[in-house]
Amino acid sequence: MTRRIAMLNALLAAAVMVAAAQQILINAGGATFPYPIYSKWFDEYHKKFPNVAINYASIGSGGGIAQVTAGTVDFGASDGPMNDDQMKEFQDKRGSAILHFPTVLGAAVPTYNIPGVTATLNFTGEALAGIFLGKITKWDDPEITKTNPGVKLPSNNIVVVHRSDNSGTTYIWTDYLSKVSKEWESKVGRKTSVNWPVGLGGKGSEGVSGSIQQTANSVGYVELIYAVQNKMTYGKVKNASGEFVLASLAGVTAAAAAMKDMPEDFRVSITNAQGKGVYPISSFTWLLIPSKIADPAKKKAVKDFLAWMLADGQKMTEALSYAQLPKAVVAKELKAIDKIQ
Repeated sequence: MTRRIAMLNALLAAAVMVAAAQQILINAGGATFPYPIYSKWFDEYHKKFPNVAINYASIGSGGGIAQVTAGTVDFGASDGPMNDDQMKEFQDKRGSAILHFPTVLGAAVPTYNIPGVTATLNFTGEALAGIFLGKITKWDDPEITKTNPGVKLPSNNIVVVHRSDNSGTTYIWTDYLSKVSKEWESKVGRKTSVNWPVGLGGKGSEGVSGSIQQTANSVGYVELIYAVQNKMTYGKVKNASGEFVLASLAGVTAAAAAMKDMPEDFRVSITNAQGKGVYPISSFTWLLIPSKIADPAKKKAVKDFLAWMLADGQKMTEALSYAQLPKAVVAKELKAIDKIQ
């Protein structure tokens, strides 16, 4: 009997060791813009495949790029594609390429807190650039009032709020402003972190949202889902076709549809796209995956997750105010998964 118990204990111990060996922990970090959908995906994927756990730190796109380059995470995430210098730095440090995988489409919105004003304001690109350049300083400036007839705007000073950290949402916002304002493009430019002419800094989408909610006469930019979840007021933006469009799934999808062709490396900008119904501050967001993953189990888990994300995962996007990827992009990405070696 004793021998039999000893054998059973040995078998049980072996089974526990095998189970433990099959547990795969993947660490990732980066963009706050897609954090709500990523959190949902990683949770649902773990429910479906309990042996795979993906830990994601919502630290901003700049942090995602820095950490994946340093090798402290298994993959990163960014709302702004890595530029050529960043990709070369990754190649030099890691000895392999970095791959961009679009995950969803989202929108950055101008959100504001003006006591006594509940109307949905109309913003031109010129007005937004002027506000963030510090040239438009009052809410009743003619550049704002002319597109908002019937709205009584105060003569109060505008308080600008922007991201203080490296941010993909900032990249999307400044990419748009660079397209609609030559002055913005030459003085500030498009980056995940810029030298802001004016304003208060908030860390993460959460920080910007909180600052706007707590500061009277403020204006800033956040991802659409943060504005929706926090019941924040956000405005319409004039698109390249002359329409004032409120951010929505339809408007973001229309922006993606305006894209003529997705480049092979998936690095593309769709801000200020032409077309009826297009919301002009729309963007893809990307996972940043090393082309070489040394651990065979992690490599398989990452590739399997990407395939799941492009199929089942896309069905979960709209409930969280993100737009699904175009089918042609999904087909192209499914082929690109094979580049991960």
